[in-house]
Amino acid sequence: MEIKIYYQDTDCGGVVYYANYLTYFERARTEWFAEKGINIKKYADRGIHFVVRHAEAEFISPAVYGDTITVHTYLESAEGVRIVLSYKIEEKINKRLLVTGKTTLVCVDDNFKPRRLSEEITGKMKL
Repeated sequence: MEIKIYYQDTDCGGVVYYANYLTYFERARTEWFAEKGINIKKYADRGIHFVVRHAEAEFISPAVYGDTITVHTYLESAEGVRIVLSYKIEEKINKRLLVTGKTTLVCVDDNFKPRRLSEEITGKMKL
């Protein structure tokens, strides 16, 4: 997924504000689910939600105003109630590695009680 860096994404030095990378992870994760045929809204309407339990990021090189970045999303595991996704963010043109990260999602019901991932969901993720 590509994202163009706008002024609003940066701090006073013109460098992407660190917390925005979590937003980029979120956008890329949403697109990744959609590419796998998992419509998050339709699952939510059925009482199946994917909530972030843990997030981490390692900042390697800064992105700056005007850059276009590419966010790559990878499935590490999907079992029980957990989904672990990892991310790699690169500057589009020169492929310079900017950030790596990981999120752990937990599948829950409408009352936020853990809900085992169905074979339907895990099957789509592994395509």
